[in-house]
Formats: sequence, structure tokens, C-alpha cells
Amino acid sequence: MNALRKLDAIAMEVFSNRLLSITEEMGNTLIRSAFSSNIKERKDCSVALFDGSGQLIAQASHIPVHLGALSGAVEAAIKKYGTGMKPGDAYLSNDAYLAGGSHPPDLTVVGPVFVDGKLEFFIANVGHHTDVGGAVPGSNAPHLRTVWEEGLRIPSTRIVDDGVMLKDIIDLVAQNSREPDDRVHDLRAQIATNEKGRRLLQELAGEIGMEKIQRTINDIFYYTEQRLRKRISELPSHVGEFEEFLDDDGLGGDPVPIRASVRAIGDRLVVDFTGSGPEARGSYNIPLNALRASVYFAVKALLDPGLLPNCGMFVPIEIVLPEKSIINPQFPAAIGCRATTAQRVAGTVIGALGKLLTNGRRMASCNDVMPAMVFSGPSGRRGGRFVYLETLGGGAGGRENGDGMDGVQVHITNTSNLPVEALEIEYPLMVEEYALVSRSGGRGEFRGGMGLARQIRALDPEVVCSVRCDGSMRGAEGLDGGEPGYPSRIVINHGQSTEEVIQTRATVQMSSGTTIRLETPGGGGFGNPAQRARNLVDADVANEVC
Repeated sequence: MNALRKLDAIAMEVFSNRLLSITEEMGNTLIRSAFSSNIKERKDCSVALFDGSGQLIAQASHIPVHLGALSGAVEAAIKKYGTGMKPGDAYLSNDAYLAGGSHPPDLTVVGPVFVDGKLEFFIANVGHHTDVGGAVPGSNAPHLRTVWEEGLRIPSTRIVDDGVMLKDIIDLVAQNSREPDDRVHDLRAQIATNEKGRRLLQELAGEIGMEKIQRTINDIFYYTEQRLRKRISELPSHVGEFEEFLDDDGLGGDPVPIRASVRAIGDRLVVDFTGSGPEARGSYNIPLNALRASVYFAVKALLDPGLLPNCGMFVPIEIVLPEKSIINPQFPAAIGCRATTAQRVAGTVIGALGKLLTNGRRMASCNDVMPAMVFSGPSGRRGGRFVYLETLGGGAGGRENGDGMDGVQVHITNTSNLPVEALEIEYPLMVEEYALVSRSGGRGEFRGGMGLARQIRALDPEVVCSVRCDGSMRGAEGLDGGEPGYPSRIVINHGQSTEEVIQTRATVQMSSGTTIRLETPGGGGFGNPAQRARNLVDADVANEVC
């Protein structure tokens, strides 16, 4: 390790918070101005700042997996447009293979920021658009086999030219969607969000000057890298290993392993996924940038949650990937449901890294899945068709010093739920139940968190629902004697004579009155259940928790 250089800690802290405030203001702008419920209500979006060479400076605390799409889109824009970029430009992309994207519905808008005629920054935001065309409403489903089935593929494409919005490009994207108006308005909101960020950055540069900004950014990168290296160097030298399984690869078949081994070598961390399953036939493959974002999240969460999210964090981490595997697919493998695998990747890294920790930060497995419901049908309010997407939380794993949280999003996603009132106003659907699943958390000295149940009734005879939830074969693993959490399940017409229980996924043509119920997994328990405090056991029984 090189000799440590002196840093101005106060200047770095003040400047870091100033940058984070810019990203938060951009995020708030996007959420307030968006049109679709998925962005304005569920907050399925993220923003970030990059320096003029494309290095990440700061990301708002939104969706961890979006870090991959944002970084990839900036790299793709630089590669394609290079010195041809102009003030007022903006570039749109989504494709994993052409533009470093995460999956097709994540549309990313990148903009260059010039100060005194020189390119000094990039601003970027990504929003999950509920539909970008393709074979199914929502533009992703486990059974799809290629990226061509998952909707419009967009390489880095200029969408604003010298301040002039290219309406033909926006219209092209919109008319490939089942909800063209939503696409137009959300893309306009994304463009406006970057304009807000550009103004704030230029104001900052005018206040303190680019020389000081660049010096402080370099100090922040250096400090972040050295701080993580110190955390890594404190780990024992042995290897931590962990394995989880997807129910299948999207088209049935045997469970698919996701296997991670983690080793600290001095102040470097090697994360090796050798032994993970082959490239999936369906769309559970995870592209490179989403894989990296999942690993970075897991390392940050366990080793140093307060670590600044910038490119300095990436340097000490080496990732080893087997060729043509579910975590390293080759074109044109489908990647639409990559979030399910990303959750497993994060869970296995957390499990493996946890075996190297002895300071109270270990936890049992969470609901390492991505439960999703997609409804589509005629839109009575606005004409045309609607596409409603919901991803649900579940149980977090029990910890060394406390119970796991109930009904919470974990790992690489961080979306809000769509409020029942907003859902029922917007769509021909009725929410019959939204509750915790009793006794779904694994028992232990500290229990796992409970999963969620969401039951929705169709009010229109033409509604189609695609629902999926990995984790129906086995529950989240307990730790140190803790019991596993309860698996997921999907129920059609729950409590009726026509009730049908389905594992993993279903696509249902719903007549009026048909219900779909999704129960998400609970978290694993931590420690021997016999060691649980008596007062906690009594409370669990009274509240039907365990």
C-alpha cells in the first residue's frame, strides 16, 4: 500500500454532502414530475453524478442495482459520442449488451455538463418504465429466451441535441410501448431532471471553482478506497463460502445454484462465483453491470454501510465469473428478470462474507427473491391499455442482536409499495388483502421477519396477470441453529372452491372476480429457538408471529 496522503476531512465531508444533496434534489424532481405510478408512487428510479471521465462521484440512496445501469450508460455515451458531445445534449439507452444496461425497462438518460466550455461532469438518471414493448406486458417474464422478446433495444442514442428535444426519437420509443403517453411524459421528466442537476453543478462550480472541486473529488475517491481497504485488511484470511438456489432457470428444470466464495488477500477482496449455474434458458440471467452493483452493495452493507458510494469503492474488489453462466451470460440471452438473480447474488455474498465476520454483523438469509405482479388490460380511465407493475417485500433474516424486519424490501431494490388507494383509482383492480403472513419467519433466538401477502381481484374480464416469486421450493436459510423461513406461494382464487396453489410463477387470464394472491417468503431465524427470551415468545404467540 502506498503511503497515506493528508486529506482535508472537513472539506471532504462538506463537499460530499453537497454532492449528495444535488443527487437527492434530482431524485425528488424526477419523482414529483413523473407521470407513471411506478416512478411517482413506487419511486423505482435512481440518479447519480459522474466526473468528466465517467467515474462515479455520488449516487442517491435509491435503488442499489441501478448503479449498474447508470455507470454502463455513461460509459456507452462516452464511447459513442466522445468529443462530439455538446452543452444541452442528452443520451438515452437501455440495452445490456449495447449500452451496459441492467434490463430493457430501465431507461437511462445521460447528460454532459460543461463548465467554461469544458466537459467536467456527467449527470444520469434511470427510471423503470412499466412497458417498453416485447412479447409480454411489462417487457419481462421468466420464460422469455432472448433479448429480442423483451422489448425495444436502445443503444446510446442522442435524445436532446444542443438543447432541442428530438421528438421523433421519443415518439419511436413511446409507440413501441403499450402505454405510449406514460413513456412520453416520463422521458420528459427524466430529461428535465438532468437539466436540474446540470444547473446545480454549474452553480457549485461558480461558487468554489473547478480546481478545488477536482482536488476534493480526487481526495474523496482516495479516502473511500483506503477506508474500504482497511476494512478488508481486518478480515481473517480464510475463505467464506455460501450457496443459494433459484427454483429453476425460468423454463422449469432443476434448481440453479448461485455460489459465492469470498477471500481477503491483504487489502483486496476476491469474490469468486465459480460453481454457479449455467446460462439460463429463460430470463434470469444477470448482465455484468447489474452483477457488479449487487456485489458492491453486499460488500458495502456488511463491511462499511456508511461508505460513500463512488468509484473508489470498486477498486479493492475483484470479481471472478465463470464463462457463459447465469451470472455472466452471452448475447442474446434474455436478462429481463435479472433482479431475481441479483437478489441471490447479494444474498450469497452476504452469506459468504458473514462467515468472516465476528463483530455482531452476521445475519440469517433474507427473502433473497424479487416477487413481482404485472397486470395488464383495457384502461377505462385513459383509453388504450394499462400495465401495472408491483414488486413486494418479504422477511429479513434474524440478526445476532435482533429480529429480522417484517415485510421489507431487501438488498438490491428499495422501492416503495403502490398505495392501495392509488392502485384502485388508477386501474380496474381491487386489493382484497395486504398484510403480513403469520408465522412465515423462521424461528430462532432472533426470529426471521414475516413475508407479505397481497391479494388482488380483477374488475374487468380482459385483465391478464403475470405473477412470479422465486423461493417456493425452500425457505430462507437460518443461521447458528435458526430455522428456515416459510417459502413463497401463489394462489389463484384463494379461499374459493376453485382455489389453485402454484409454485414460482403463473400467467392468468382473469375473468371479473378472479383473484391472485402472492405470499412472499419469510426470513431465516438466527440462533437456537430454545434460547429466545420468554417475553418475546409470549409476544410472538399473542401476535401470531411464530
